[in-house]
Formats: sequence, structure tokens, C-alpha cells
Amino acid sequence: MSYILGFFNFIQGLGANVMMPIIIFIFGIILGTEKGKALRAGLTVGVGFIGLNLVINALGANLGPAVEQMIKRFGLSLSVIDVGWPAAAAIAFASTVGMIIIPVGLIVNIVMILTNTTQTVDVDIWDYWHFAFTGALVAISTGSQMMGVIAAVLNMIIIMVIGDYTAPGVEKTLGLPGVSLPHGFTGAYAPIAIVINKIIDLIPGVRDIDISMEKVQKRFGVFGEPILIGTSLGIIIGIIAGYGIKDVLTLGITMGAVLVLIPKMASLLMEGLLPISDAASEFINKRFSKKGKMYIGLDSAVGVGHPVTLSVSLILVPLTVFMAVLIPGNKVLPFADLAVIPWMFVLITPVVNGNGFRALINGIIVLAVGLLISTNLAPLITIAAQNANYTMPSGATQISSICDGANPLTWLIVRINDFGWIGMAVIAVVAISLAIINRKRILKEAHEMEQKA
Repeated sequence: MSYILGFFNFIQGLGANVMMPIIIFIFGIILGTEKGKALRAGLTVGVGFIGLNLVINALGANLGPAVEQMIKRFGLSLSVIDVGWPAAAAIAFASTVGMIIIPVGLIVNIVMILTNTTQTVDVDIWDYWHFAFTGALVAISTGSQMMGVIAAVLNMIIIMVIGDYTAPGVEKTLGLPGVSLPHGFTGAYAPIAIVINKIIDLIPGVRDIDISMEKVQKRFGVFGEPILIGTSLGIIIGIIAGYGIKDVLTLGITMGAVLVLIPKMASLLMEGLLPISDAASEFINKRFSKKGKMYIGLDSAVGVGHPVTLSVSLILVPLTVFMAVLIPGNKVLPFADLAVIPWMFVLITPVVNGNGFRALINGIIVLAVGLLISTNLAPLITIAAQNANYTMPSGATQISSICDGANPLTWLIVRINDFGWIGMAVIAVVAISLAIINRKRILKEAHEMEQKA
């Protein structure tokens, strides 16, 4: 067992940029893709991920100082520090649940595929840390590692179902055919967006407001293009931060570049995935019946490039900082994870069909509630960090994050387990029920595909 865990720890330590090309290559060979094509696909996916990370790092490196300056300029002071997702991932993987989450997650995915309870082959195993994060907090709150592992598994089942359900929207709105996004952070916001979207539909006048990038570009011409929208929002953030003219312009041009480059890197990644996706469909159709359409599960980073997702996220950066001060009961000072706000919107954007107004309403609500969630989970996250020998920021007594500290699904699973095994049973019933409902939908879809064939 120690050798097996050591192997998976080694794989985990490689990081997504190295791990994804290897997984895609092996997956392609298993599916019968020619070795040369599989190798090229894997390397292209790796290049796409590296390109995405370079642009995303540029986003964080430029937004971070602006936010820090904003905080200093307005004298904001809150007691819980947002340490960001890299720290949260490290804390999750350092836990007992995190040590076994990759083999456990692979087993869960295989069982769900064989039982027709998912259509997704989730190759994004590095992001299993989101499930481990939930499990680690449950293990601390209940004092039971077994309950932590079960919580992580149930979290994954729910997210896999959400990934299947939202995959058609990912294909249509985000332009990612054959891809689903079973991402523990991103997926948690899709059900909330569905509810908020239906509420908006009931409000006369408001339901007719539609701000789409196509309409903006049609109305404003070149001034409605993503490059100018990003530049304008970057300049506004720089002005709010009190930057000088040089830094304002630098931030503006960098944000404009981000809105242009992220979609291009995502399209490069898709170029590598398409032959594997086609091979997966052919493989499933030949060897299995009643499977319906199959999807490759990826990191939601591939979907952050939609103009609505990025534009709304940039608007929300300064808003989130000010909401943190104004919301009663919040103790979290948002900082490191402000750059991951786009990940919240990757599935919200398809749910609202690319409507920027509805996306913004969703964003304000989920971030306002998310700050309170991250405040509530801060004591558990701090204990998890101490257990992982994480070095606390200077002067900080507690830490939290937006990703996954503000995750509503994580919070729900953690807090319902305050009721012990009764709470766990409730989550289990919900997860299994969703899987059964998903199975019925998959079998119906497969039957319809057989009839058309």
C-alpha cells in the first residue's frame, strides 16, 4: 500500500502541466489512437495548459498588487486572511484524505461509468484536491477520517452529475465540444445559478435585460471587443487602487491581453483534445451500449476565456473588496484568490446563456454569501493548515480562501456532518438520488441516439 500511495503522491507532485500530457497520451493509446497522434495530442494539451497558466499567472500577478494597494488606500482591516487556492490545495493534499484521494477518485469515476451514472471520464485527477479539501474539513469537524473519505466521495459524485448536466451548455456557450467540467469549485455554483436564473425569469422588466458580448460589440463596434473591455476595466481598477498613470496603463493593457490570450490558449488546448475526444466516442460506441454521449472531464480553466466570464469577474474584483467591509459578520479579507473569481463563472455563464447582466447578479450574490461561508469555515481551515505544517502569514490568527473556502457545496457537506452519521446519511441520499436520476437521463439519451442511428 505504501508503494501505491507513493506512486500516486509522485504523480500528484508532477502538477497538471506535466501530468495532463502523460494522462492524455496514455488515454489516447488505450482508446486506439495512433501513437504519433496520441503523443502530439498530449503535448498540445500540455502546451495549452502552460499557456493558460502563464496568462492566468499574469492576471494574478497584476491584480494582486492592485488589490493590496486598494486595501491600503482605503484602510481596510479584517482578521481572516485569504491565502489563495495554491495553499488550499497543498493543505488538502497534505491531509489523510488527500493522500488517498487520487486512487479513490479514479475508482469512483470507473464505477460511475460502468453503472451509467456518469458520462464523464474525468482525466483532471490533479483537481481531485477539491474533494479532498471537503473531506479534510469533515474529518476535522467530526474527528473521523472515515467520514472525511466518505464526504470526499459523495462530493465527487454530486460534482460528476453536475458536470454531465452542464456539459451541453459548455459545448454550446463555451465552444468546448466533448468536454465536461466536473470541477469541485466551479460546479458548486451551477445549481445556484439555475435557481437565480429562474427567479429572474419571474421578474417583469428585469427578465428582459440581456447584456451579451455580441450585442455589446454590435452596439459599440470596436469598443465592445474583449481587448478594449479588458483594458477599460483594468484602467478602472488601477484608478481605484490609486496607481500612477504608468501603472494604470500597464494594468489596463495587461487585463486587455488576458481577455484576448486566455481564449486562444483554451483553443490550443482543445486542438489537442479533439482527436482524443473523437477516439473516446468511437471506442464507447463500439464496445459499450446504452452509454450515450461521453465527455472528457477537464479543469475548468479551459472555460474561463469567455468574454462574459472575464469581464464580469474584473468588475467584481473591487466590488468584492468593498463587500468584504460592508457585509455584517464577514471577517475575511479577500486577497490572493480574487484572481480565481472567473472560475466561479465558468458554469454560471452557460446557465445564463452568456447574459452578462444575469452573470453579474449571480456573482454579487454568490460572493456576498461566499465571504460569510469562508468566515464560517476559517477555524476548520486554520486547523487543517496547522495539521499540514503550513506556515501562517505574519500576524494572521486564522486563514481561509475563496477557493474552496467560499464553496457553498463544501460548506453544506461540512455543516450537515455536524449532525454526525445522520448528516452523512442525508448527503448520501442526495448524492445517490442524483446519480440515479442522471442514470435515467443517460439511458434515455442513449436510446434516442440508437433510434437516430
